[in-house]
Amino acid sequence: MFIEHLFLKLIFIISISFFSLYADVQLIKKQNSGSKTTLLVIGGIHGDEPGGYFSAEILATHYKINSKNLWIVPNLNQESIQKDSRGVNGDMNRKFSVIKDEDKDKKIVEEIKKIILEKNVSLVLNLHDGNGFYRKADKGSIFNPNAWGQTCVIDQCKLNPNQPFGDLSSIAVNIKERINKRLIKEHHTFDVKNTNTKFDDEAMQLSLTYFAVTNNKPAFAIESSKNLPTLAQKVFYHLLAIEEFMNIMDISFSRKFELTEENIDKLLKNYGNLSINNNISLDLTDIKKSLSYIPIKSSNNVFKFSNPLGSVVKEDEDFVVYIGNKKITSLSPQYFELVELCKNENKFDVIIDGKKVSLDKTSDINVKDNFNIVKRNGYRVNIIGFKAKDSIDESGINVKLKDFDKRYSIDTNDKVYRVEFYKNDKFCFMSKVNFK
Repeated sequence: MFIEHLFLKLIFIISISFFSLYADVQLIKKQNSGSKTTLLVIGGIHGDEPGGYFSAEILATHYKINSKNLWIVPNLNQESIQKDSRGVNGDMNRKFSVIKDEDKDKKIVEEIKKIILEKNVSLVLNLHDGNGFYRKADKGSIFNPNAWGQTCVIDQCKLNPNQPFGDLSSIAVNIKERINKRLIKEHHTFDVKNTNTKFDDEAMQLSLTYFAVTNNKPAFAIESSKNLPTLAQKVFYHLLAIEEFMNIMDISFSRKFELTEENIDKLLKNYGNLSINNNISLDLTDIKKSLSYIPIKSSNNVFKFSNPLGSVVKEDEDFVVYIGNKKITSLSPQYFELVELCKNENKFDVIIDGKKVSLDKTSDINVKDNFNIVKRNGYRVNIIGFKAKDSIDESGINVKLKDFDKRYSIDTNDKVYRVEFYKNDKFCFMSKVNFK
């Protein structure tokens, strides 16, 4: 019930957010009219640091901003995220001073620079997962001054005197003190790491946050520890830090869940929904690792995700679906020409447990015992996993769960099956029957 409730909220929250899609950067804006104060949160500059980009995903899908503004870039380096690589084209976070024209990251870097420099951006957070647990004194291979994990990183102490939120050191100390009041384990303590970039760290002079501060934009990096045992713990600390920054900036927000490791773990396992060409809808949570004979076009397919970390990659002949760095399922296509007439057919009738209802074309058919697709002239129904005797049209037949071959189910529980509608042997749309 918890996940079902939150999934409904996910769809609603995304629908009221404004997606500003640059050519190469996904920017999600949660705005309130008349307000200029804006927090920009960036996840995924390093593709092997999932705590950062999954935190940005939950922030985008499960938080409502009641005052002022929150901008989110959840997956800055998407190709590297898919491959769980720090950077498939090199370290993107070392390309903000000079970048060659032929660098494959150039478009992304230039676009995120423009976003950072937008007038309304008041403060920038760059989300990372760092090695070990930072300590000012050397206490071993994991707890030492060279570690980056569990830190609020600043490049210098202050910006120009009149710059709002320009006292970076004081804000960072305030943030770490607030976080340390809510630790899961005592040794998870946060601290402030000042790289003193201008004088002491040539590598950091090439970074996103240093680009921001040299343009008088307050910027911080939040580093959870790669040594934390679960992704949920990494996300917990990122969200806790982001919430404290919003509190400091007087950004009012709300969420429909309690911020705990257990609840975050549940959210991370809810992958949301994938729509293909507006005529196929797949719930990606508990979906099987591979599905065969998915009816799609031979080209120009449109994949839409409710989860901002969703992406599709063509690998050999299959379409592989990702949420962040997680490979969710592989879709083996069966290519069909889509029927233009079907675009105006948005409903179908079905008898569910003896009661006739009319459903939207990609809606689930939720069944306790049996269902029967009402016949329609000129249409053919193919219920995948069910075989009608002496009939190629499987409408007008009472079907129960026991009638299905489990090998053809969509889900890992063998309770969800595909119902496909065709007109003149051309694909129209797909619904799903879901046995409760």
